[in-house]
Amino acid sequence: MFPLQRILFRIVRLNNWVLFWASTSLILVSTIAMSTIEPETFPTIFDSFWWVMTTVTTVGYGDYYPVTIAGRIYAVFLYIIGIGLIGVVIGKIIDSFGMLRKMREEGKLDYKGENHIVIIGWSKKAEYAIEEILQTDSSMEIVLIDILKKTPINNNRVSYVQGSASNQTILQKANITKSKAVIIFADDTIEDSLLADGKTLLIATAVERIARDAHTTVEILHEEHIQNFVHVHVDEFVVTHETVSRMAVRSAFTKGVSFVYSQLMSHKYGDDLYQLSSRSEWRTYQDAFDALIKEGATLIANSEGINISRRLDESIKEDTTLYIICDKETYTRLTNT
Repeated sequence: MFPLQRILFRIVRLNNWVLFWASTSLILVSTIAMSTIEPETFPTIFDSFWWVMTTVTTVGYGDYYPVTIAGRIYAVFLYIIGIGLIGVVIGKIIDSFGMLRKMREEGKLDYKGENHIVIIGWSKKAEYAIEEILQTDSSMEIVLIDILKKTPINNNRVSYVQGSASNQTILQKANITKSKAVIIFADDTIEDSLLADGKTLLIATAVERIARDAHTTVEILHEEHIQNFVHVHVDEFVVTHETVSRMAVRSAFTKGVSFVYSQLMSHKYGDDLYQLSSRSEWRTYQDAFDALIKEGATLIANSEGINISRRLDESIKEDTTLYIICDKETYTRLTNT
């Protein structure tokens, strides 16, 4: 038994490619050998191949078995060497899958997809953002970047990249240049808002340097810090403290307004806010407003502001982006016509 153990230990230590070619060669040689030794028992190469495979991977099915002394001696050899070799190969394959899963959980794999959304910075806000994204589009792929040792979320649609988002290599691992959008959340672990927004600025600069075409949304804690981002291409800012405070005040003065905000900001409730391209037959905002009302949607804004109701007689410029309020079914119908 001791020599056999030494052989098995040496097999385990073999290079994966050596193991692969050794096992493949053993199967091919054994297939030809058994067909040659016992042509009556194994009339075709496939019959011999079938017996070899069932022998080295299971205990066999009993439909084919060697009947000559030479055939049985070779079968014993195959039991001892073949089953051990193939067992090691199967074990290594299983270990490889386990290693890949471990590397994925630890954020050590490169993301190769495209048109995904990159979220930088893990927090409750990021968790809610992921939930909202997947409710909006269940097929969307998301890449989360953070310094945590393991992924904080278990979802097949979410890939994790571990590291500092200010590092260009980490951003490239997230394939940020092929992303659809980037969302940068402020670091909740930094108590000083100046330092938190400073870190956000550093990350936004790194993102802008290699992914200028990605739509970038940045969370900052104080509105006056926006001017510090003037040299960085940021598409949209979300001001956390001011936004929450203003919403609370508006709710105090206008009862029920927070419910309206919640409907517009989340796909969980009621109608939602959608983006729509202008149609050639809509010459004025009045034309667009009337046509959309008949379809069950309300036109509220364009890319310049929400004062559409006072500009209904104005002509709509070519390629103007409009914003409407409606349910998902209405929006789907509008975009498909």
